[in-house]
Amino acid sequence: MAARAIWKGVIHCGDSNIAVKLYSAIKSRPVHFRLLHARDKVPVRQQLVNPETNAVVPYAETRRAWQTAEGELVMLKPEELEALVPESTRNIQLRGFFPSTTIDHRWYDRPYYLGPDADGDTGNYTALVGALEAEGVEGLASWVMRKKAYIGALRVYRGHPVLISLRHADQVVLGNELRPPTGRAPAKRELEMARKLVAMLESDFEPEEYRNEYRERVMDMLERKRKGGRIVKKPVKAKQASPDLAAALESSLESVRKRA
Repeated sequence: MAARAIWKGVIHCGDSNIAVKLYSAIKSRPVHFRLLHARDKVPVRQQLVNPETNAVVPYAETRRAWQTAEGELVMLKPEELEALVPESTRNIQLRGFFPSTTIDHRWYDRPYYLGPDADGDTGNYTALVGALEAEGVEGLASWVMRKKAYIGALRVYRGHPVLISLRHADQVVLGNELRPPTGRAPAKRELEMARKLVAMLESDFEPEEYRNEYRERVMDMLERKRKGGRIVKKPVKAKQASPDLAAALESSLESVRKRA
């Protein structure tokens, strides 16, 4: 099935306007369950209840509030929050360009594919993709989509332009906020064995090899239960950590050699 665009926008780069369509580059595949009354299997529903009176409170009678560190409640009206929502536009503003290795992966959030809008001229679109590839750069972009403001990186991946929303500065934990590692330095023999282990495990990244095994187990269990199968929980043996680093590395190397 062909991908469906989730949004339309216009990239503004200098005097150029490039009409584009946004496509989600990832998809969520949760397993959905119904919440039922165990006795009669009737779906139950959630209600808002006043904990002091146990009376059901209609949603229309609720209000949002912000609680300060001292416990004070700041009451809010719906229109007060609505007034702060950014104005919706179709503009994707390119603010500048920098080398493609400038942003480290902690800042990347959600990727989107950008395709040309069939109703517009694709010449500028093709030229922008070619320029990004030729220069080895990515652009810093800002846009508003569905009442939410985004900052993102525009880059090219295997010929396809990708717009990746970025996390904000207060969402990323910097390394200098962590405690430095403690303990003794590894011995020369331990360091050499660790290097051999890394070299033996060197491989290409093949994403299709890495599946959501938990989801597969859940779906398999559900299908067996549907067919009347019996579910037996298999005990999992916990591996004991070795206090001897050299012995643990030697054991890991031997395991890799056997698999090879």
